[in-house]
Amino acid sequence: MKISNIKDVDRFFEVVDHCKGKVELVTGEGDRLNLKSKLCQYVSLATIFNGGEAEIPELEIVAYDEDDIKDLINFMMQG
Repeated sequence: MKISNIKDVDRFFEVVDHCKGKVELVTGEGDRLNLKSKLCQYVSLATIFNGGEAEIPELEIVAYDEDDIKDLINFMMQG
């Protein structure tokens, strides 16, 4: 699923941390990073914000648990 315009990055990662299943970030090269890993969260943030952006414009996320997908969609609907 594509997630866009993430303004509250901390809240986004709170939602990811509470997911029961695996949540992955798909990079532009097709690599998949485990977003439940704090190291991957820091690496992805450093890469995304390297251009000086104050918000995350768009990410491709893969979640494997149905409840996790609903939680991520709810997060996007609130934002």
